[in-house]
Parts: sequence; structure tokens; C-alpha cells
Amino acid sequence: MSTTGATADPLAALGALPGVPESVESVRKAVDRVYGHRIMRRRSNAITSEAALRAARGSAALSGADWALEEVRRRTDFGTEAEARIMGAALRLTAEAGQLLSIWRQSPLRVLARLHLVAAASDESRVGRPRQDGEAVDEPLIGLPLPDAREVSGRLDGLADLIIAGSSAPALVTAAVVHGELLALRPFTSHNGLVARAAERIVLIGSGLDPKAVCPAEVGHAEQGRAEYLAALEGYVSGTPEGMAAWIAHCGRAVGFGARESTAVCEALQRGAA
Repeated sequence: MSTTGATADPLAALGALPGVPESVESVRKAVDRVYGHRIMRRRSNAITSEAALRAARGSAALSGADWALEEVRRRTDFGTEAEARIMGAALRLTAEAGQLLSIWRQSPLRVLARLHLVAAASDESRVGRPRQDGEAVDEPLIGLPLPDAREVSGRLDGLADLIIAGSSAPALVTAAVVHGELLALRPFTSHNGLVARAAERIVLIGSGLDPKAVCPAEVGHAEQGRAEYLAALEGYVSGTPEGMAAWIAHCGRAVGFGARESTAVCEALQRGAA
């Protein structure tokens, strides 16, 4: 992670980058529209449940399991072929994220380890801990250079320190940095994309921006397409102000698309109740 200069609150500095305040305001308005919908006052649990399913579907699509929503809804076996395992991991992570909110601000590394354990669903020794030198990373859809284990450890500690210290930066900025840093580092031997998007989800919910989890950024990341997702990530990895702002804007659009998706669900439920 790179910032634009020394500051006691580097995340706040990112929030002031050109174009970022506009992205933050756009996201706030999109989220407010969902929460202001009349259906949310009566059926928020239904919207949250549907958003979780769509979030898992979107995250899995970016990791190589691009299934139709109805297929995700229909299937019960997620433990056989490779794509089914990815989808199962995404569903488990989406469900688990909401259970970890109270731990995140005190021990983010513990939460990340838990997320990897949940995604991998394995008791192998390499699961639930940062990778060591010489361990391969199964993340074929991200072709960026892979930091070594020492760099991973140092940057994870730095990220944890930022989360624990807190920031005056908007939730969107913090969520984008957490997401981007985990994708750049790929700290685990597998499932890094799924874990990164689940961590972004935790920040958006825990910050109060989307407390009911009805604006799934995962939907928006998938809707923008894998090519655009990876291009925006390259901007983050570059560490330039322009690249960082472009990644934050990409994440902002993702939340906006997620909000639009849930607004459509609200409208469908309202028509059904009419």
C-alpha cells in the first residue's frame, strides 16, 4: 500500500485524492436510496438474505465459478467439482462475515485467518495462516507479481495496525484498501480473492455504511467484469495517486451496483405485495 505522503492517518489522505470524495458521495446516495425504500421497513431480512446469495454468486464468478443465480439457488452439493467448491466457499464466507464484525477492529489478522479456514474447509497445516517462502499460491486469475513471505508479513501487520488504530477516512476508502491490499499480497495459499472480498464486506457492514448488508459490492465487482476488476487492481498495486483513486472509484461503483441490485429486489417484492 502506498499513500501520497507521510501522515498520521494515511487512509484519510487517500480519501482526499482527486475524484474520491465524489465516489464516496455517490455511494452514500445509492445506499441511502436502498435504506429509504418502503420495503426495507417491512422486509429487510428478506432483502439481506437475497443480497447475501447474490454477493456469494458475484464473488465466486470473479474466482472462476460464473454460475447463473438460479443455479446457485437450486444446488445443494458444493463439495465435488472445482467450480462447485468455489461456490461453496463463497457461500460460506458470505454467511461467516457477519459473525466476525466484533472481532475485526480488535484482531483483523485473526479474522483473516478464520476467513481462510472457512473458505478452504480443510485442516491442512497451511490453511488459516499466511503462506511461507516456497509455498505455491493457487490464484490463477490474478497474474500480478507475488510478494515474498517477508513482505506479506510486514504489510499484513501494517494493515492490521491501520484497522486497529481507526481512521477518519470514509468506509469506502478503508474497504477498498483492505480489499486491494489482500489481492495484491495474496497472503494465503488459496482463496485469496474470496477472502479479500469477504473482508471488504466486513468493513462495509461494520463501518455502518451498509449495516444490514443489502448493498453487496461483490455483485458490482462481477458486473463490471473480471478484466476491469484486474485493471483497477493494477492501479492499486502501482501505488500512484491516480491508480489508487481509480481502484477506490472502482470499488465505489461496485457498491453502487450492489445497491441498484437490491433496489430492484425491493421493487419486485413491492409489486408482488401490491
